[in-house]
Amino acid sequence: MYEVRVETDFAAAHFLRDYNGKCENLHGHNYKVYVHVRGSQLDAGGMLLDFTELKKALKEVCGAMDHTNLNDMPVFDQNPSAERIANYIYSQLVAVLAQLGLDVSYAPGKKSAWLYAVDVFETEHNRARYCIIE
Repeated sequence: MYEVRVETDFAAAHFLRDYNGKCENLHGHNYKVYVHVRGSQLDAGGMLLDFTELKKALKEVCGAMDHTNLNDMPVFDQNPSAERIANYIYSQLVAVLAQLGLDVSYAPGKKSAWLYAVDVFETEHNRARYCIIE
């Protein structure tokens, strides 16, 4: 099994509803995002997936959130937790790559590249992950 990882970052504000603590107040993070792609079959060029295409797609997805208040995005239902952000990035990345002709969706037994996990770090010590378990 091969795995590749790319990363990017973005800055955004948010607050958490239904939370009893300081995170219920508007605050911001410099988020770091790691994206993991797995597969057991390399392409003719010996790559699982071109880093350039993956990084470009990830920057597009995260760029849409950069310097925004994430609570303003309906997809988060006023609760943009790191877990929900990771899930959102995962689904958006699959869609953006599909538009580029790259199918990274998961299917049991798939040998070519598939998006395995998205890690969202709010700080260097706090991370949420959305992943596909085989």
